[in-house]
Amino acid sequence: MGINSESDISANLQIGPTDLGMVRIYLAGDGVDLPLDFDPDEAEEIAEELRTAAQAARKLAQAGKNRKR
Repeated sequence: MGINSESDISANLQIGPTDLGMVRIYLAGDGVDLPLDFDPDEAEEIAEELRTAAQAARKLAQAGKNRKR
């Protein structure tokens, strides 16, 4: 499965600080229980990657709307 593959899998995502000063991304779903801990600098890098991906997705969605017209 890749980025562009659709899936019927659902999961819950939680993000927050731990008591050890880490940032935890916690993913839980059917048969999945995955805590991922990152130091604050890594977490900020991930946040920037998410922002960049969101901007690219908006551009792709807008380009798709413009082609349908």
